[in-house]
Amino acid sequence: MNTATSELTTAPHSDTALRISGVRRVFEGGVVAVDRIDLSVAQGEFLAILGPSGCGKSTLLRMIAGLDQPTNGSIWGVDRHSIAYVFQDAHLLPWRNVLRNVALPLELRGISKEERLLAARKAIEQVGLSEAEAQYPAQLSGGMRMRVSLARALVTEPKILLLDEPFAALDEITRSQLDEQLRALWQSRRMTVIFVTHSITEATFLCNRAIVLTRRPGRVVIDHQIEGLTEARTNLLRGEPEFARESSVLLRALERGNA
Repeated sequence: MNTATSELTTAPHSDTALRISGVRRVFEGGVVAVDRIDLSVAQGEFLAILGPSGCGKSTLLRMIAGLDQPTNGSIWGVDRHSIAYVFQDAHLLPWRNVLRNVALPLELRGISKEERLLAARKAIEQVGLSEAEAQYPAQLSGGMRMRVSLARALVTEPKILLLDEPFAALDEITRSQLDEQLRALWQSRRMTVIFVTHSITEATFLCNRAIVLTRRPGRVVIDHQIEGLTEARTNLLRGEPEFARESSVLLRALERGNA
């Protein structure tokens, strides 16, 4: 029997952005993707979700966004209009330039042209692409397209930002640069961020807390606070002993979860 509560409503406590209780997702054919997930996320927290391929990380994120529904369990949080989602692919409209791609969510909400273009330019500036606002997706590199996708998510001023391995297909240098930029954006905005990744170093660098899931069906192996790292982070941090120590905690949890 389906006993899910998937409608996102106001969280029970003012400092809680999101609460997940006993969430289970079973697909057709009896495949259990995630099982018995309990999780609370504080307002302004940067949380990473790690786990082996196929463990249900993206499924969990989609349920948080309301794009999928749990078979059992409950999800409480802010209104869905306050959530923005960044997918693995940028999903830009090829016939729209950068400015009009970023402004699209506000256009769909009926915001006036002057107001939405002003907000779009501000978001584009925040991701460092002001010089490219007149260009089209085909003229952009992979990293630039993902920055446009990020700006499009930020333009709505979301309270919760969900990211599903957005930098996974990029080269290591570009990925590290975007990690650094995303961390700085979070510091300036302090929205709640939930970031799905299979990269231990990316999770350690970006987040203040990480949960690790087992292989399918996904269950929480560890819920770990990232401590001992500075709030303001540059890529030089990746070579520090404290970074290695935190990464090793997540690595051991991944190995347990994949056993």
